[in-house]
Amino acid sequence: MDFGLIIIGDEILSGKRQDKHLAKAIELLGERGLQLAWARYVGDDRSLITAELRAAFASGAAVFSCGGIGATPDDHTRQCAAAALDVPLVLHDEARELILQRMHDVAAEQGIAFDADREDNRHRLNMGVFPAGARIIPNPYNKIPGFSCAGVAGGAVHFMPGFPVMAWPMMAWVLDGEYAALQGQQRHAERSVIVYGAMEAALTPLMEDIEARFIGVRVFSLPSVDHPVHGRHIELGVKGEPVAVEAAYADLRLGLNAVPARLGPELVRMTKS
Repeated sequence: MDFGLIIIGDEILSGKRQDKHLAKAIELLGERGLQLAWARYVGDDRSLITAELRAAFASGAAVFSCGGIGATPDDHTRQCAAAALDVPLVLHDEARELILQRMHDVAAEQGIAFDADREDNRHRLNMGVFPAGARIIPNPYNKIPGFSCAGVAGGAVHFMPGFPVMAWPMMAWVLDGEYAALQGQQRHAERSVIVYGAMEAALTPLMEDIEARFIGVRVFSLPSVDHPVHGRHIELGVKGEPVAVEAAYADLRLGLNAVPARLGPELVRMTKS
């Protein structure tokens, strides 16, 4: 199963706030021997959000969506999720109880009597209005839950707030619950070498040949013009299942003998995915 990430909010695209979810998602997945396959950024536009979510539900992937699940006019994610699934929005019973608990807690902290009929409290219950059939994601920070919806192709999209202090433990909870069985199932290897004095165009035929002959192995080329240690160079390598990677890398090194270039250090990375 692929893992994807959708980050929603005009504030990210405008630069008012810097995204931190991408790096953290990679970290949380990596700690569990998993990898992020793709990531998307989208602003607070209902048509764009709905299109992204519709594609995510149809992808068969496990997708995390961060942002836009509040109840202010600029929060559209809950409505867009329902539209993407073509289901109604309903007040989730368990979410309602958790939100009421939070409101009781806030009233106690402020030393005032709790009034469920107060206008702002009635409005807060909108944060528990999810697409029909949603499952809640507990929020250890303030009890206001996120939610998960099953995808039409077998995956799911998991919706969390944009606040890192809430989203990150919620993402970990989903990974350790719903996807625990996927953790550490397969080993993933990556081998590469630093190449000096070569152009990517000269290396492309070799890369294409390796990918054509070793099914399941992906070749990568990471050029750099101002690396603090290696200066101008290309990191050329292969990644995939360990046994296949070893054979592909051996052929890659042989192929580099025909290229007028100088080879530097080798890099080896081994993870579970």
